[in-house]
Amino acid sequence: MDYQFKDIEQKWQLFWAENQTFKAEDNSTKPKYYVLDMFPYPSGAGLHVGHPLGYIASDIFARYKRLKGFNVLHPMGYDSFGLPAEQYAIQTGQHPALTTEANIATYRRQLDQIGFSFDWSREVRTSSPGYYKWTQWIFMQLFNSWYNKTADKAEGIDKLIAHFEQNGSAGINAVSDEEVLSFSADEWKALSHDEQQAELLKYRITYLRESTVNWCPALGTVLANDEVKDGFSERGGYPVEQKKMMQWSMRITAYAQRLLEGLDKIDWPEPLKEMQRNWIGKSVGASVRFPIDKSAHNAQLAIDYIEVFTTRVDTIFGVTLLVIAPEHELVASLTTPEQKGAIDAYIAQTKKKSELDRMADTKTVSGAFTGSYVLNPLNNEKVPIWIADYVLAGYGTGAVMAVPSGDQRDYLFAKHFDLPIVPIMDIQNIEIEADPTKDGLYINSDFINGLTYKEATAAVIAKLEELGAGKAKVNFRMRDAIFGRQRYWGEPVPVYFKDGLPYLIDESDLPLVLPEVDKYLPTESGEPPLGRATDWKYKGISEYELSTMPGWAGSSWYWYRYMDANNDKEFASEAAVKYWKDVDLYIGGSEHATGHLLYSRFWNKFLKDIGVVFEEEPFKKLINQGMIQGRSNFVYRLVKTDKFVSKNIFKNLLEYASLIKKGQVIQLFEDDINYDKLYNDNVYNEDDKTYFNYNGELLIQNLHVDVNIVTNDILDIQKFKKWRPEFTNSEFILEDGKYICGVEVEKMSKSKFNVVNPDDIIERYGADTLRMYEMFLGPLEQSKPWNTNGIEGVFKFLRKFWRLFHNDQWQFSVSGAEPSKAELKSLHKIIRKVEEDIDRFSFNTSVSSFMIAVNELTDLKSSNKAILQDMVVILSPYAPHICEELWTLLGNAAGTLSYAAYPKFNPSYLVEDEFAYPISINGKTKMNLNISLSLAPAEIEAFVLANADVQKYLDGKAPKKVIVVKGRIVNMVV
Repeated sequence: MDYQFKDIEQKWQLFWAENQTFKAEDNSTKPKYYVLDMFPYPSGAGLHVGHPLGYIASDIFARYKRLKGFNVLHPMGYDSFGLPAEQYAIQTGQHPALTTEANIATYRRQLDQIGFSFDWSREVRTSSPGYYKWTQWIFMQLFNSWYNKTADKAEGIDKLIAHFEQNGSAGINAVSDEEVLSFSADEWKALSHDEQQAELLKYRITYLRESTVNWCPALGTVLANDEVKDGFSERGGYPVEQKKMMQWSMRITAYAQRLLEGLDKIDWPEPLKEMQRNWIGKSVGASVRFPIDKSAHNAQLAIDYIEVFTTRVDTIFGVTLLVIAPEHELVASLTTPEQKGAIDAYIAQTKKKSELDRMADTKTVSGAFTGSYVLNPLNNEKVPIWIADYVLAGYGTGAVMAVPSGDQRDYLFAKHFDLPIVPIMDIQNIEIEADPTKDGLYINSDFINGLTYKEATAAVIAKLEELGAGKAKVNFRMRDAIFGRQRYWGEPVPVYFKDGLPYLIDESDLPLVLPEVDKYLPTESGEPPLGRATDWKYKGISEYELSTMPGWAGSSWYWYRYMDANNDKEFASEAAVKYWKDVDLYIGGSEHATGHLLYSRFWNKFLKDIGVVFEEEPFKKLINQGMIQGRSNFVYRLVKTDKFVSKNIFKNLLEYASLIKKGQVIQLFEDDINYDKLYNDNVYNEDDKTYFNYNGELLIQNLHVDVNIVTNDILDIQKFKKWRPEFTNSEFILEDGKYICGVEVEKMSKSKFNVVNPDDIIERYGADTLRMYEMFLGPLEQSKPWNTNGIEGVFKFLRKFWRLFHNDQWQFSVSGAEPSKAELKSLHKIIRKVEEDIDRFSFNTSVSSFMIAVNELTDLKSSNKAILQDMVVILSPYAPHICEELWTLLGNAAGTLSYAAYPKFNPSYLVEDEFAYPISINGKTKMNLNISLSLAPAEIEAFVLANADVQKYLDGKAPKKVIVVKGRIVNMVV
């Protein structure tokens, strides 16, 4: 029977599901291997062909590792909390859980159709109460911990309390808020319970504080930086402003140094590691306190100084202004009445920008003067205080000392506002920032005049310490992570409030389940949607936290839940965690570099600190798969007509105008078009893909067309007319009877009609073809365009492979004969090649090698069972369905292919012991003859002359001379 891929694939998908073929053992004598994919958010659109790329690669590797004798854990689940489901709920009133459930059903069907070897017995969903119970439990551990800098790890808050009770705050070396109390043991005990809890909140790893956030009024929620683009929400395009709110935060900064050091111990792409290094942003410098000038306006100000961090404290004599963030807590106090209007206007303007915009906007020069001054602590010169949006309150101290002669941005700022610029170094070009690693001579102060950069830095820090005005300091650019979202569809925070202070609910009350609400919008008074819940109070008395956790909460530990997914007593048992340890291979997108991957490493280190996991880093090796881009198709509409012109008739406007001018094609535009000018002055708008004439009149418009009604760039005109009824009566100007579409590679998206549904590919060609074709498109890490045109070749390959096992009547037929040397050579070439390719994740080159091997075996008319059975095993990670079917047809037990042994490579089969000598007579090659390479020249001559075919060419004549070049040629002169 011919290759019936539909029946075969349905059969084996059902078999794997019923027999739980890929269920991993929790303990095994085999070595463990943990293969993980970044689990998907189940959107309503389902999968397109770009989504499975990484999953196919990880599945090939997981299947290969099983064949290599490993106990493989390869799980899958869903990151199922999130904003899209909530927005749909707001629009329709349908509970997000129902939407999410329907979307998951679609994803599961599609994933099963592709034939992944997932252990579905371990499936997780972050929105399931059984799962987020343990996310809440981790939050509670974070709340009940502080970071001991001396021990360099998190410890229980009880240990901190015990220290306070015995020693007061003396000797505490902790990561904490800037403003903490100093007290003795007796003073601590004299504090009220509420006062103690308020002080402890300054040390807890998760804590409440007022933070500047991206607030979207239309969505009624805080957005992460990556959810904001150009001042608008990525979803919906609503305005986003900066707003101060009381928010939960986590002290990821406590782990900054460990997060940096850990990057040197993991096998991740270097660009991704560099992104994390830059995000963490370690800087070595000094903290400097600039005293506030308290004359006049600031006489009653409670705070005496503004603190800044600088990596160039040696340039302190060049400071001509201090710049603080517009949202800095001192702005209102520092602003004089004369400057209030300008300051208020500037703050209002800043609120319209997201933090990302402010960080990236290096060209804009804007700011406002507060009217107040600080004093330079080393020379007492007055320094004006300005606000500017390039300074962020959450970074460092929210204030910077500006040195226009040493920094490009400070220089532009000072020039724009006509502020003084004090030279500090012998710099020839002020617009070129000085290299701080090079020594230089200072010319502005006797204090450091003539010192090198290093000497000057040390001298300034020593002087600041002497004056109590500063000290050496290591700073990190990374800020604590904001952990609250004003949304409904997220994990409830297991906290209630009493007398304005937060307390954890009892662990026995977990999970704290989302309550029912009448709407998924904020309340009329501005509270988050959970404020709509009726009688939702802890123990019927205390108010719960109304914010929910952010999307990254559930994804920051999910790989541990896979280890023990059905455990209702703990997030994962010690035995399971000790056995599986960490993820050996993680595949996912680089866009998560400074989000999920950073937070996951943070939580993993914390969980290790408290003794529930045992590895410092969660993911040993990580691969970023590239993007499969869409291959868009276009039709060309002549705007002033109801005509569409095929691509090659209308390659470009110049050529077409030229043909009209010469009278070689019909005139398709109205007569009032000046074709002479058109020929000389046409314009093509790349953004809109439209053509204009010299007057700016629209002439041709490229319209995206659904790629699913295009085959090999040929448009199905009837399907197009059904798809776009407004063009039912349009005329299509063809070439050779066909309408050829234009082509362009773009991001795959519904708006460009270039989304290819894997369901359609599987229906037409099968899942094995889809799997192999996605690998065949190019290297895993690179982006590449999808082109359905090339998929036929892979399908034909699989059919040809199937044909090897069948005779001319399509009956299964294999031979038990001894394999020939040529067959063994072909087999062992592919054994070695695929093994090497998979180990270096070069899946695309394997597909090419499979095609070559099958062509060789076809040419050899190979039907040898021993050869073909090994070929089935080698190909099975790529095309598992067809291989399972052939495995059983070969007489093996059903389903055991997944745990068969990968064939061993024997290099001796690739050693060449024969050579096909060209046999030449009088300089003309007549034939090739296989001769052993072990024969001497005389023996080769005798072997050739004894050959019957050679004698026919000699026609009974004895050669006058025989020339043998060993391993090259045999030439006879007659």
